[in-house]
Amino acid sequence: MSTMSDSPLQTETLRHCVYAAEVDEIAESLQTNLSRGLRGEQVEIRLKQHGPNTLQTTAETHWYEVVVRQFTDILILILVVAAIISVAVGEVTDAITIFAIVVLNGALGFAQEWKAERALEALRDMLSPRCKVIRDSTEQEIDAVTLVPGDLVRLETGDDVPADLRLAQCVNLKMDESALTGESVSVAKASVPVGENSPLAQRHSMVWMGTAVTSGRAIGIVVATGEQTEFGRIATLTESIGRETTPLQRKLAVLGKQLGFAAVVIAIMVSVAGWAMGKPLLEMFLTGVSLAVAVVPEGLPAVVTLTMALGIRAMVRRKALLRRLRAAEGLGAATVVCTDKTGTLTQNQMTVRTIWLSGGSIDVTGVGYDPAGHFEVAGEKIDYHQRSDLLKLLETSLHCNHARLDRDGNGWQERGEPTESALVVAAYKAWLEPERHPHAVQEHSFDSSRKRMTIVEHDKDGWVAHIKGAPEVILSRCTQVLDDDRVHELTETRRQEAEAAYNEMANGGLRTLAIARRELPRNSSLEADTVEENLTLLGIVGMMDPPRAEVPDAIGLAQSAGIRVVMITGDSPATALAIAHSVGLPSTNAITGQELNEMDDDTLSVTLNNDVVFARTTPEHKLRIVEILQSDGHIVGMTGDGVNDAPALKKADIGIAMGLRGTDVAKGAADIVLTDDNFSSIVGAIEEGRRQYDNIQKFVRYLLSSNTGEVVAIFVNIIIGGPLILLPVQILWMNLVTDGMTAVALGLEPAEKTVMQRPPRKPTEPVLNWSGIGVILGLGAYIGLATLWLFHHYLGHDDPETVMLAETVAFTGIVLIEKANVLNFRSLDSPLLSVGIFTNPWVIIAIGVTVGLQVCAVYVPFLQTALHTTPLRLSDWGMILAMAAPVFVVTEFAKWFRQRTSVEKVSQK
Repeated sequence: MSTMSDSPLQTETLRHCVYAAEVDEIAESLQTNLSRGLRGEQVEIRLKQHGPNTLQTTAETHWYEVVVRQFTDILILILVVAAIISVAVGEVTDAITIFAIVVLNGALGFAQEWKAERALEALRDMLSPRCKVIRDSTEQEIDAVTLVPGDLVRLETGDDVPADLRLAQCVNLKMDESALTGESVSVAKASVPVGENSPLAQRHSMVWMGTAVTSGRAIGIVVATGEQTEFGRIATLTESIGRETTPLQRKLAVLGKQLGFAAVVIAIMVSVAGWAMGKPLLEMFLTGVSLAVAVVPEGLPAVVTLTMALGIRAMVRRKALLRRLRAAEGLGAATVVCTDKTGTLTQNQMTVRTIWLSGGSIDVTGVGYDPAGHFEVAGEKIDYHQRSDLLKLLETSLHCNHARLDRDGNGWQERGEPTESALVVAAYKAWLEPERHPHAVQEHSFDSSRKRMTIVEHDKDGWVAHIKGAPEVILSRCTQVLDDDRVHELTETRRQEAEAAYNEMANGGLRTLAIARRELPRNSSLEADTVEENLTLLGIVGMMDPPRAEVPDAIGLAQSAGIRVVMITGDSPATALAIAHSVGLPSTNAITGQELNEMDDDTLSVTLNNDVVFARTTPEHKLRIVEILQSDGHIVGMTGDGVNDAPALKKADIGIAMGLRGTDVAKGAADIVLTDDNFSSIVGAIEEGRRQYDNIQKFVRYLLSSNTGEVVAIFVNIIIGGPLILLPVQILWMNLVTDGMTAVALGLEPAEKTVMQRPPRKPTEPVLNWSGIGVILGLGAYIGLATLWLFHHYLGHDDPETVMLAETVAFTGIVLIEKANVLNFRSLDSPLLSVGIFTNPWVIIAIGVTVGLQVCAVYVPFLQTALHTTPLRLSDWGMILAMAAPVFVVTEFAKWFRQRTSVEKVSQK
């Protein structure tokens, strides 16, 4: 290894091989002393060259950038242009109304998105502010920001690791690396080198910035600081990924461009045609403005935003908090959900499930750290008092243990290693009290090379050693076995039985521990090699982090909805497959991170089409999987809780962070935060997202069919040479006030019964498909022609009073016809009676309020002036209602006939 010249490039090179090198070689390369540490002048030089031990952001998102983002939507820009034109032609009231809608839309969007770019700030906050170092032969506490490569850092239980460290010394050191690697249990560490190709989760000679010491103590050499650490590398990777727009944003942008183009073309064509036919130029210009306003549904951006905002409450009830308004719709469009295992599919509570004894296996009931449960054989509850072999195993498990169980207002809480806590819970189920080692005289700690732990205690005649560890290690040191209440020789047959038992447990995804003990005379040596031989095997314990009870049903519902679920975890392949099978994922193979590295993109794309799970993954692996799925046309939801998940969360179409155990980094990179960390909440959120998208489709079709009716009425009226039928301010009144209110009410429609029994819509499917366009044109044609007939029916001659009456009847008629039309969109396929008239009372209320507002527009003096209306007679209202009824009756009959025909076809099959 080359000597260090304090260059960042060489430090980066060193970081990639340091875990495989001897400690002395590393110390020499970094020019540090393993007992005295760095000299003060070395620290000053390196701090100048490497910079502070912090994470630097490349681009901070400011509040005003979030504000600007709210006003770059194409529909919003069209509205702004329409407002400017209105001011230019003297329609100041119209302009004020449009600008009010634009500001409301922007305010709602800003309120939801202001915190969307906080990921790197959270990363900085997670850095440990203080740490203990050895410099100039003196131990001192310093700000972690001043750490440099070569520093000696001392770690103890509870400390956060301030930089990437190569371990020089360690005693019983275990680390919680779940935020970085996804490993569900604490990882034992050792100072000995590991293989150069070891994955991140198996580099036991290293500890990483952002992880925490759960037990033991150590001294480590700083080999990387700041952005050169694994933590910093992920931060840089997250920062380099752009925020993906949701499918709805992309589709509405396309729709907005199409509507904008149509508005300009129609306005120019009609204005030029009318002027060519001898109409006054100013009147034709006003008519063109009217048509442009009529084509573009001014209320659509506001209605979409309001619908999303109102949907937030529904998402909260389903344990999902939205950080971006349109994330729910994006989740509803998901075709693939990539999910973590620990805590999402599982309880994140290690639990003893089975115990092998020489006399047979015993199952343990109960889940998690709540000690409710009992012991069973072949499904029958047993009296543990009659099983002395079981009690002795549980007693030794308590003696060889540092964990404890506490109960508070939130239930039972573990304090210590998850595997040791699981043993304490199992002992509690036999009403055994935990030991606090009052008689302990010697402890030989667990580490990655020994793979066992021993506690020696006083006994009445000498010493007794309690041992637990990896079954293959413990079995090799056992010469006897406890069978019921007697000790027998551990014959080769019994040894094979024990080996078969723990192999079967491991293949089933269980973590295994062998429990043993030995009695020694008082004058015996207490050295580890002396104590840990000629042991008596008590049994083998199998434990696992059990699946959440509701997850299998949730996965089944997702599959019925055509959504693939892909597990991506940092855990072992065997555990990943076992959990996948237990929750109903049809997985036949576990692909490790190492195998992923050897696959090209085409091979990985093919692999993702099979029933696989991914184990031992890194942040790059998760990000790559998301990118491949997206390149294949999928809408991808990605769950995560740790720092290692942040890049994939940000890249995915919908990032879903865990609210309970998730890091601030993961939450900052995500679009949705689950308040209960439960996969079933994701499926509930998918259902809510589908409901929102269905409702957006409903009110988009409703608004466009209404606007089409306005265009037809104005356009045909010009062609036949009639006077101006609808004024720009009247069109704005309809589009923003009467139509907007009913469109919002449509956004509150409950989910249809079949919403989770249909496959995801195609990612390329537009908001308006051909059938939707056909419905819009058909209903729009009737609305426009009916309005035109009303206008000309009242237009006897050209005196101002008659013209105003005709305009008022046409204006009121189109409003009431559109209110009848809104009932057509309560469901896109089913007739209203099958949906239920009162299942969405907001629509009924909205229709009543908007009709009331239109009555005010006809009879209230100041509204008469603003909207150019005149009072109507009762007979006029009767005529209008007669023209409004067919738009609903005919459509309902068509839905009923289509539904009946489809049912008959199914019954014939």
